[in-house]
Amino acid sequence: MTAASAAVRYRYAFALLGVVQTALIFTLAAIAVPLPRIGTELSLERADLILLSAAYGLTFAGLVLLGGRLADRYGGRRTLTAGLVLFAVSSAAAPLAPGIGALLAARFAQGAGAALVAPAAMAVLRAVFPSPPDYGKAMATWGGLSVLGATAGNLFSGVISALLSWRWTFALPLVVALAALALTPRLLPDTAPNPGRSIDLPGAVLATAGITLVSYGLVVTDARPWSSAGVLVPLLGGTALLAAFRYAEGRARDPLLPPRFLLDRRRSLALAAIASSACGTAMTFVVLSLHLQQVRGWSQVQTSAAFVPFAVALIASGRAAGPLIGRYGPRTVTAAGLGTGAAGLILLACTGLDAHTGYAYGLLPGLVLLPAGTAASFAGASVLATDGVPQEQTGLAGGVLNTAMECGPTVLLTVLLALGNDAAALAATGTVLVAVALLNHRTQ
Repeated sequence: MTAASAAVRYRYAFALLGVVQTALIFTLAAIAVPLPRIGTELSLERADLILLSAAYGLTFAGLVLLGGRLADRYGGRRTLTAGLVLFAVSSAAAPLAPGIGALLAARFAQGAGAALVAPAAMAVLRAVFPSPPDYGKAMATWGGLSVLGATAGNLFSGVISALLSWRWTFALPLVVALAALALTPRLLPDTAPNPGRSIDLPGAVLATAGITLVSYGLVVTDARPWSSAGVLVPLLGGTALLAAFRYAEGRARDPLLPPRFLLDRRRSLALAAIASSACGTAMTFVVLSLHLQQVRGWSQVQTSAAFVPFAVALIASGRAAGPLIGRYGPRTVTAAGLGTGAAGLILLACTGLDAHTGYAYGLLPGLVLLPAGTAASFAGASVLATDGVPQEQTGLAGGVLNTAMECGPTVLLTVLLALGNDAAALAATGTVLVAVALLNHRTQ
């Protein structure tokens, strides 16, 4: 194979993996806007809607660490294929669901498939770009794909559900999964399994159960008081399981999450940047979607159209992030991106929620600054989080990165929305981004 043809194949491989990663996060956000319509059609209570909106993320976040270790143990491409099969089957089942039970089962299964695919895709990406500089450049672009997927999910789901049906929002994930299954043997390199690496099953059970219970407990605070058994039992039980997980990992021969993996301060702060940036994006979608539809009386299509500048700024910043990282370094780009995103959130808090302020002056500045900043911070933090990771731990790195991306918004959103004031929640999220930016900037 000539150098030119190899370069073309690498680009196709990256494009395939990038589309898959974007589709995973698209699927996470795809039912957010049409959720009220789903509730009306299926005659659901508020508690059912909350669980339905969280189902995909619960299994995704709870199983992704195990997915990463499975990729390291059995090979990235093999784990990717298994995850895509599960993701495709569940994506086909979801739109056929006659009621809440079948739909919940499909969403849980989608999340489990995504938990295998996401870290495995990063493991395969490392095989596509074995050179550390090339892998770093790839990760600079990879970092912005998740927030792009979330934006696309919110942008297109409202339009699709308004023009057709919410059931059609599952068509794109299904098409992507089927196309990826067909193209994987042709475009993606086979990754060798590591039979010497065992699977820490006790750690996997403790981590999965702990993360899932804590996430569930935080999610249901929207419908139940913090002092209720329905909140306290999963929160306390999940916290106890995570404490047991930490204890067990320190004594396991081949732990699911080696304690020293997070001792690198740069990596820990990079994960904090990913979590807080994801929270800022999620907070904006939640608050503004409700504000525009419930306060300003906008339709689903109008609400989706309001985020078009958000998507444009996100794509532009994502394309610029790679060269900026090459010139100024990932730490500087991460800190600058966090600061820019914080400015966007504070602007939205000050002017965006005023029903008497026009879109161009009240919403647009924040809807441009926030994605420009978060795309840059995701790109820089993704490079920092994977820098220096041995190839045999690439799946682990992917699992940890996706855990931060999934659990960060769940924890921070619940705490900040408990303030009871949307403007205060946006401003507080901006403050969190500033704090993480300062810590990243000062870290050598």
